[in-house]
Amino acid sequence: MDIYLPIAEMPINVFVLMGIGIVVGFISGLFGIGGGFLMTPLLTFLGVPAAIAVASQANQQVGTSLSGALAHWRKKNIDFQMAFILMIGSLIGTGIGVQIFKWLKQIGQINLFIALSYVSLLSVVGLLMLWETAPRLFKKEERVRAAPRIPQPALDSQKGITVGWGAGTNLAMDFPASNLRVSMLLPLFMGVMAGMLVSMLGVGGFVMVPAMIYILKMPPRLVNGTSLVQIIFTSMAATVMQSVSNHTVDLLLAVLLLSGSVIGVPFGARLSSHLRSEVARFLMALLILGVGGMLLKNLMFTPDTLFSIDVTVL
Repeated sequence: MDIYLPIAEMPINVFVLMGIGIVVGFISGLFGIGGGFLMTPLLTFLGVPAAIAVASQANQQVGTSLSGALAHWRKKNIDFQMAFILMIGSLIGTGIGVQIFKWLKQIGQINLFIALSYVSLLSVVGLLMLWETAPRLFKKEERVRAAPRIPQPALDSQKGITVGWGAGTNLAMDFPASNLRVSMLLPLFMGVMAGMLVSMLGVGGFVMVPAMIYILKMPPRLVNGTSLVQIIFTSMAATVMQSVSNHTVDLLLAVLLLSGSVIGVPFGARLSSHLRSEVARFLMALLILGVGGMLLKNLMFTPDTLFSIDVTVL
């Protein structure tokens, strides 16, 4: 059954869209990541303009992030103070990103920018994950080794809290839930970067999570929930700003994708408990590299279907 997407200005099959939502939701539940890095390329493969795919799937992330954040809240795995600082930065970054997005759209380079950015980002992340997991997965002696250690942060000997970057400056803040002291400028800057990524590419979570562990030095158990809280408000802000400034949010598209994602997430989450972490990360790396390779192919090779415009001069 085909429907017409009013903003994308194209007909598309309802079941295909919901199927994409189910697949991306399943993968999100399986690997414990957001689906933005996968949703946008899949939509562009269907012919949805890249600008509309980015803005619309950011709206879809609100629902999936909210359900995940509620689950973490029930387990008390959220640092709300850190999430608030990240959120302030992300709102600033979203505003900046939307304006850059608007400028690129005006000069006709937004589709190229999104494609090149995705190819670069997916290639780097996929290769790093493959480099980390492949040796431990295929070499018997490597399996015995412990997982890569998170760098141990310094501790304040008097209070026993983790000391991060800028802890000795006037802008230092204590985050009791994370047992952390760090300059507020660091999470603020990271929030700005996350906001720009969400507004321009529709991604952020799978970059933000490792940054919160390795740069902010937050306890891993608090990272996912805190990141999801920030993504909820960032995605909402990106949706509103994209609608007002660029008119690129197709609500019908977002609702159909969200409907499918809600179905797929629980099945992926159930399967994840039966999958070794090395296998999961290895499969995810292959998936990321595969999507990046398909985007690169579309950039480098002539499309199968070409069109031309004939102008008749009277």
